[in-house]
Amino acid sequence: MSEIKVNNIQSLSGTNGPVISGTVEMNSTGAMSLPRGDTAYRGSRGRGLFAGGYVSPAVINTIQYVTIATTGNALDFGDLTEAIGDRQGWGSSTRGLFAGGLNSPTRVNTIDFVTISSTGNAFDFGDLTEENFQGAALSNEVRGLYGGGINPSTRLTQIDLINNASKGNASTFGNLSSRRFALTAFSSPTRGLFAGGDSQTPVRVNIIEYVTISSEGNTIDFGDMLAISRNKMAAASSTRGVIGGGDDGTGAGGITAIDYVTIASLGDSIDFGDLTQGRRRGSGLSNSIRGIFGGGYTAPSPSVSYDIIDFVTIASTGNAADFGNLLSTDHRLGTAASDSHGGLG
Repeated sequence: MSEIKVNNIQSLSGTNGPVISGTVEMNSTGAMSLPRGDTAYRGSRGRGLFAGGYVSPAVINTIQYVTIATTGNALDFGDLTEAIGDRQGWGSSTRGLFAGGLNSPTRVNTIDFVTISSTGNAFDFGDLTEENFQGAALSNEVRGLYGGGINPSTRLTQIDLINNASKGNASTFGNLSSRRFALTAFSSPTRGLFAGGDSQTPVRVNIIEYVTISSEGNTIDFGDMLAISRNKMAAASSTRGVIGGGDDGTGAGGITAIDYVTIASLGDSIDFGDLTQGRRRGSGLSNSIRGIFGGGYTAPSPSVSYDIIDFVTIASTGNAADFGNLLSTDHRLGTAASDSHGGLG
């Protein structure tokens, strides 16, 4: 009998390949075939989480999940440490993190975390540098960044830095180019982009700016979105970011348009297609192949909230298609995270 004992198997460059913990033994008269392909399509990764939000008449603590490569309705995952809306989420390949938020009139600086591959309730991670809601968050495998927001009524410029693999409080990374809230964010493994929002005046903006996640410092101008707007949803592959929905201040119920940018370059966004329903204050996530947009609402009165989940193929262009539904039929002000988004390569 042959015996194979390995600690890990990698490519010649040592940059990719499965890592196997402990001893692997095989007893067979046949051959052994190792799994191939993107782990997002092999079951170990590719999960998206939607957390918190407002379901009339109150904020909720629900965490729900979807398998991004399939379609279907969300399933129950567990609960946040508190019922809250306007929280911001991001993820590593193992952890989902959710920070800040509002349970009117209380603003919080707490950070929760979960292990994405399991199900269960969130645990305390630490705190942001200050109480904050309606900022925007992004990440790569190592770092999470939370930028902008409101505390208590002042728009903020600060970007907080969080080390995903540890537990503890955030530190200061740098600053946005201007004070604003209701912005959105997405990333590649190297760059993080912050887009749109509402400035101190208040005035909606179409600004896109970026940082290098591995360094620390202030944002640099990237370009502009097609429209001046806030409360948009974003998702990304390692090369492209898509930005959908939002509120342009014209009194329309909600934006249907989706824009995209090439993250490694500079320049203005380009038209991608449309959502199945125009809406604002939903949540976006991805598995680097698909972008998912869940929840949101239209206004002004009468305000209508949605449980819609749309999806797009990030590398293409075109209109979104139906993915399924969230657990609640009246859902908005939630956040999202995934274990295989563009910031994770």
